[in-house]
Amino acid sequence: MNFSSDTSAPAHPSVLEALAAANTGLEASYGNDAITLRLRQRLADVFGTDDFDYWMTASGTASNALALSCFCPPTGAVLCHAGAHIAVDERGAPEFFSGGGKLQLLRGPDGKIGSEQLDEALARINHDFVHETPAHVLSLTNLTENGTAYTVAQVADYAERAHAKGLSVHMDGARLGNALAATRAAPAEMTWKAGIDVLTFGLTKTGAIGCEIILLFGKAREKKRELEARAKRSGHMPPKMRFIAAQAEAMLKDDLWMKLAMQANQAARRLADGLQSQGVELAFAPEGNEVFALLSDDQVARLRAAGAVFYPWMGGSQRLVCSWTTQAEEVDALLSALKA
Repeated sequence: MNFSSDTSAPAHPSVLEALAAANTGLEASYGNDAITLRLRQRLADVFGTDDFDYWMTASGTASNALALSCFCPPTGAVLCHAGAHIAVDERGAPEFFSGGGKLQLLRGPDGKIGSEQLDEALARINHDFVHETPAHVLSLTNLTENGTAYTVAQVADYAERAHAKGLSVHMDGARLGNALAATRAAPAEMTWKAGIDVLTFGLTKTGAIGCEIILLFGKAREKKRELEARAKRSGHMPPKMRFIAAQAEAMLKDDLWMKLAMQANQAARRLADGLQSQGVELAFAPEGNEVFALLSDDQVARLRAAGAVFYPWMGGSQRLVCSWTTQAEEVDALLSALKA
């Protein structure tokens, strides 16, 4: 009954098989190998476009910080939700990688930036007023840190507003597959077609070992050389990148990443329904693979005594995360322990 995080799950067997297959012979270093170059076509098929460039890292924090640093100068700011991963879980990495860029934290319900709050922040931008830090980037997280999903329409609306003020738009897609499964949207619709300039596309939480892809769409491709330079300077230019690319190939083949995301979402739905049937209130509507339950101290103690693993969350809820390996029996065991 381990509901601690989807990063606690093992790698999918297909990923391990791909790594073993890649572990033969000699290959060029630093992304010039055959597997990394071949990955371009796979990504083009997934996102329905050839108008992109990409780079890979082993962690979501590195991907977010590198991506944002290419669009936010040291004297600029990034607009994001106050509960966004870049704000509360990355130890100042975006600020560090950008050389001093600032995060401007916005509020909004369910982990999403509020419409009015976004408009207010955009209206405050004044590059001629030297005393304030003007925003250069809008960052959206999908799924949000509260397990909710922005719809395609919401992403497109916010991106259009940001672009009108001259901002670039970044999406933290650490759980993009779960968001797509929740909204039944296509990758292209949720990203570049909706106005996303740079995407950090996460496969680690979905079933890889450590595989994050930074995608630069359209005009943002002009940042590719800067992205590579910053990756090198910060120690995120893996010499044996083929082993990250091999993971990506395995996850994207036959839409495995989406199938695994749907499995995790379905497990979370089963968990949420079971909790609510016992009268447990949920802090947020479960749209992806995370459930935030408002449990009493007695209920928490009872579940922990039964061996359940989960974490407390901001606002007094308990976060229970389902992964691609979460089985129905595991969910039912937790629900039985709660009932007992």
